Amino acid sequence: MAGYLDHYGEKDARREKLIRYTLITLAVVLVVGGSLLFWFWNIRQERQVERFFDLLAAKDYTAAYALWGCTEATPCQAYPMRSFLEDWAAEGRDASTFRVVKSRSCGSGVILTVDTGKEEPERLWVERNSLVIGFSPWPGCPAL
Repeated sequence: MAGYLDHYGEKDARREKLIRYTLITLAVVLVVGGSLLFWFWNIRQERQVERFFDLLAAKDYTAAYALWGCTEATPCQAYPMRSFLEDWAAEGRDASTFRVVKSRSCGSGVILTVDTGKEEPERLWVERNSLVIGFSPWPGCPAL
């Protein structure tokens, strides 16, 4: 015969177990979500630079120049097409071997360190919103 107090405390134990599993699940979701956010935060900017490298490898310099926000019809005053070609279309440079080795968020953009096969790595700047590419104005993010 079951007594009045035989099931005393079962509800509390179930509630404590539910709370514990909920907190553990929430912690795991936060850690995994935070890690994914950290790893993929600059993915759009990295993809834009990889697209730039693909265009260089295909020798489509007009389209690659357009990723800098410049066209032949409206060239950038500070970086004309002639200078662009000197920098990126030089003989002996194989753009298919270029790769992004580091990316760092910095204000309104991302600084990407690129291995181009030269002694010094190239640092490119990609605007976060417009995805326009340019040379990085700094070697790293300036201290605030």
